[in-house]
Amino acid sequence: MKKKALILGIETSCDETAAAILEESTETVPNLLSNIVSSQEEIHKNFGGVVPELAARSHIDKIDLIVNAALKKSKKKLTDIDAIAVTSGPGLIVCLSVGLNFAKALAMTLEKPLITVNHLEGHALSPKLITDLKYPYLLLLISGGHSQYLAVKKLGKYKRLGTTIDDAVGEAFDKTAKLLGIKFPGGPFIEKYAKKGDENRFDLPKPIFNKGGCNLSFAGLKTAVLLTSKKIKNQKEKYHLAASFQKTINEILYTKTKVAMLEFSKNNNNKILVIAGGVASNLTIRKNLIKLAEEKKYTSIFPPPNLCSDNAAMIAWAGIERYKMNLIDNLDFPSKARWPLDSSAPFLKGPGLKI
Repeated sequence: MKKKALILGIETSCDETAAAILEESTETVPNLLSNIVSSQEEIHKNFGGVVPELAARSHIDKIDLIVNAALKKSKKKLTDIDAIAVTSGPGLIVCLSVGLNFAKALAMTLEKPLITVNHLEGHALSPKLITDLKYPYLLLLISGGHSQYLAVKKLGKYKRLGTTIDDAVGEAFDKTAKLLGIKFPGGPFIEKYAKKGDENRFDLPKPIFNKGGCNLSFAGLKTAVLLTSKKIKNQKEKYHLAASFQKTINEILYTKTKVAMLEFSKNNNNKILVIAGGVASNLTIRKNLIKLAEEKKYTSIFPPPNLCSDNAAMIAWAGIERYKMNLIDNLDFPSKARWPLDSSAPFLKGPGLKI
């Protein structure tokens, strides 16, 4: 009987230090034996955003502890691991380098394969941790740094259908939260504020709403929120602005996702919509896109909230898929601040690739 692959995943692309142990399964989904995430919220909250040098220092201090915690919870030893998968981009270089160098040292010492993973690919494949998802599918990736529609055809083959031309939707959430006086990371609290407000109180702009295909734009919306926030006189109006902002985001995503569905359906018959990334944790966004999927006869799939935000389980799963294809990397593979998911050439690499 063929041995089931056991992968250690490591993630340090921004301000979470994470490690996971994932085991391949004969069932429809793999066995997630552990998934440890250490947040740096306390470190960065007084700065209003992530300070790269402080984030990297925290990764250095914690990574050994987090990996050992993942091993302990999984009841596995380092010598049991078949390969080490690690995020190598995109992200903050000083942070990526900590995880990548740690993984390289482990791979060299243990004489285990090193598998470098694009962080965005981790998000793109994350629903496979919970369901037997078949290719191809339409992906809406929405996070603090990325907002894009992709046709996910198979491992390493992605076609971008639309993207943000300026800011990511997660950044718009965080900046709006900051303007409302919510400490970093404030994005998730917008939903709580919005529940207390009138979503029709403020009429906010929807940039490139009826043009640009399924491309997105949020800079103009952010500017409008800034100007409106300067006129706010009390807490209740802050709730109203949060609700109006969230409603506007949902209207944008509803319309643009509908356009993306039309574009996707030109070359694909599978009616599957996957929504991944940290912003996919927002329950109103989920409800909004589930409604659209039902209208268009699509199956909508969201990873659970703990797998939407940055984590190592998704990196380990991408590692398993690559390990099975013998897509192994050399120890000189660099970290990459920018690494577009739809540039397929840099993804499919290693001795297992047949070109």
